[in-house]
Amino acid sequence: MAVSRRVLLITLLSTFLVTSSIAHDKKDDEDGDEIKAEGKANLGVTYDGRSLIVNGKRELLFSGSIHYPRSTPAVWPDILRKAKQGGLNVIETYVFWNGHEPVQRQFNFEGEYDLVKFIKMIAENKMYAILRVGPFIQAEWNHGGLPYWLREVPNITFRSNNEPFKYHMKKFVTMIIDKMKEEKLFAPQGGPIILSQIENEYNTIQLAFREHGDIYVQWAGKMAVALDTGVPWIMCKQRDAPDPIINTCNGRHCGDTFTGPNRPNKPSLWTENWTAQYRVFGDPPSQRSAEDLAYSVARFVSKKGTLVNYYMYHGGTNYGRTSAAFTTTRYYDEAPLDEYGLQRDPKWGHLKDVHKALNLCKKALFWGSPVVEKLGPDQEVRIWEQPGTSNCAAFLANNDTKKAQTIHFRGQEYGLPARSISILPDCKTVIFNTHMITAQHNTRNFVRSAIANKNFNWEIYKEVPPTQAGHRTKEPMELYELTKDTTDYAWYTTRIELNRRDLPMKKEIFPVLRVASLGHGIQAFVNGEYIGTAHGSKVEKSFVFQKPVKFVEGTNNIALLGVLVGLPDSGAYMEHRFAGPRSINILGLNTGTLDVSLNGWGHQVGLVGEKKQIYTEKGSKTVEWTKPGGGEALTWYKGYFDAPEGDNPLAIRMTGMGKGMVWINGQSIGRYWMSYLSPLLQPTQSEYQIPRSCLKPKQNLIVIFEEEGGDPKDVEILLVDRDTICSYVTEYHPPSVRLFESKGGNFRAKVNDLNPMSALTCPNQKQIVAVEFASFGDPFGACGGYFVGNCSSPVSKEVVEKFCLGKTSCEIPLDSVLFDNKNDACPEMKKALAVQVKCAYKH
Repeated sequence: MAVSRRVLLITLLSTFLVTSSIAHDKKDDEDGDEIKAEGKANLGVTYDGRSLIVNGKRELLFSGSIHYPRSTPAVWPDILRKAKQGGLNVIETYVFWNGHEPVQRQFNFEGEYDLVKFIKMIAENKMYAILRVGPFIQAEWNHGGLPYWLREVPNITFRSNNEPFKYHMKKFVTMIIDKMKEEKLFAPQGGPIILSQIENEYNTIQLAFREHGDIYVQWAGKMAVALDTGVPWIMCKQRDAPDPIINTCNGRHCGDTFTGPNRPNKPSLWTENWTAQYRVFGDPPSQRSAEDLAYSVARFVSKKGTLVNYYMYHGGTNYGRTSAAFTTTRYYDEAPLDEYGLQRDPKWGHLKDVHKALNLCKKALFWGSPVVEKLGPDQEVRIWEQPGTSNCAAFLANNDTKKAQTIHFRGQEYGLPARSISILPDCKTVIFNTHMITAQHNTRNFVRSAIANKNFNWEIYKEVPPTQAGHRTKEPMELYELTKDTTDYAWYTTRIELNRRDLPMKKEIFPVLRVASLGHGIQAFVNGEYIGTAHGSKVEKSFVFQKPVKFVEGTNNIALLGVLVGLPDSGAYMEHRFAGPRSINILGLNTGTLDVSLNGWGHQVGLVGEKKQIYTEKGSKTVEWTKPGGGEALTWYKGYFDAPEGDNPLAIRMTGMGKGMVWINGQSIGRYWMSYLSPLLQPTQSEYQIPRSCLKPKQNLIVIFEEEGGDPKDVEILLVDRDTICSYVTEYHPPSVRLFESKGGNFRAKVNDLNPMSALTCPNQKQIVAVEFASFGDPFGACGGYFVGNCSSPVSKEVVEKFCLGKTSCEIPLDSVLFDNKNDACPEMKKALAVQVKCAYKH
């Protein structure tokens, strides 16, 4: 980055102004954002065109989506603690109707579905909550959160001006709101809930229902408001949200794409800032950089936004059969807290820094007026200034995506990296730039457990394809209706008679079994012999199975196992989606193509192993297990393992397996699919999380159902950590500015040092036990893979070890004197310091 020495010097000198210009006195911190209300207690939530007003105070809200059923109650405290440490003051969650009412009028609010406990835990962490009731949520969750039984309500049309749907929707929403009121969880009652959401991104399907869509969205809004929660309701991506409901933005760059609320008296809120991209089986890895996320947040806030919610802040895991069609078990793993609840740096740390910097601007943002000045073709400054006070904040933006720029603002020069925003809480001092990361980096390690993998002693039980299943119909039944979301599997059986004239004369030529299916997968057996498998995809759920088959003269039994990978979670007319085999033919017979679609079909829902629950200790004793064979299709594997050492999160790597599901002590940890490769010729997901809360110290039962044929000999249980931490800081970075929180909840700042700092902190109070890499010069690479460049101080590692070894955290100033500048091989070059260390508990 070509930033002049003069610019750097000005930035260094101006930073001295931080303590006097940015730091507010105690009285300002405590009273500056309050809205006075005569004769009334300031409890509750209101809003105007500037912001939400919570308990009488304007709030700059940084929120994160954390879904309670995508983790276990045992880890909720740790996840919420890390979210707060990351600078969040709000937690947002959907409400999962099909988890709470899986069977009509049978409710579940226990375990991971204990919504009340989760909301109360948010309050215990002194954070607010946003309750997205829906009750349609999408969320890549099975059936978009709608219970399956809703499909079978007569004459129902989901999410339209349809009386049956509106009846059941209102009944559920009212029940949830009443439960929250009973527990005094809304803000006017002293609880944490400050916003509720009704419906979800309805604009995307509204046109499909024409006037019935328009009527429905107005009805949904009025129904919600009438429930009298005392907090505002929101509708995301809903331009015609009825008053007083606030319409909000979802997307990656709402600072540029959001046209704003549909009334000037409503604040600008961002309910989904996508931190990455969820994955479906067959997808390659997806990323969103920390720099781009920080830029989007600073941009939105600079343009009047006062609430940003990260979707997801912690994605978690789709345990059991909870994921939507083709969606992986791992959900939003690239979020600031990864699937295992570990801090993904630099994303977690860089966002923490932008939250601190923006909090320093609150006074100017809430009480000032904005002015925009163009400083170049792609450069601008947004200034928020309150007349008659020192409240002033500026956002210097370089929207050139390729080149760094030097700009002039109020008599000073500022260097701006490409596509970045510098935040100046006093309109003078750059304390944060969205592109320049000072937060540490880390890498995730999967370490084989020494204890858990000693000997699984695998045994097997084989599913036998039925020859004639019950419940006969003329043609194959639709698969969703057949399974009713109770299982992924259903058998279709039929029988055909072939004589010698039907079969090809040459023995080496075989007829072809052809099955056209609407999804999602199929396993085919003829006369008890496994023929093969085929499946669709998230994009094209329909597929065609075609395999040559050695039919015999006389009776032939055909058995097809229909396979689902979750129900649909989006779109109009979801209740009319179909899956399963629709057309079955035998090609290549001497007598021509034989259509057996209407041959008369028997049906059997689920597998024998499921019905006997052989994945539980009790159920496993109801069948005879044998020694492993050759890894055939439709095989159950049973083994035992002891709990792994330590307390790190756990995963199981499914090497050597095809597709199926895993249970630990009777609890399903989700679907695995190793045989479906991404364009990189790798499985989309290889490791699957095991909750520690489901383990016993000894003899934990593991059961695997393998659909396609696999060998578990290479399956292994792993410990997961992010104990490899790194820092990469250049001399172009501004000097270290320490931001800290005052008693009033605002942030102050002071200068730590004239030099930029490389800062490292081990997780969970571990200590730095080794310096694995250190180079002061022109190192390159990334955390976990740094390399020495053409110029490196020979004492780099020695200096870092002096500052860091044996400590839980350390700071290394980028001072050339420390790194032996007398023997500097490249004195004219601006240098970087790359450091990689290993953290561990010191025994």
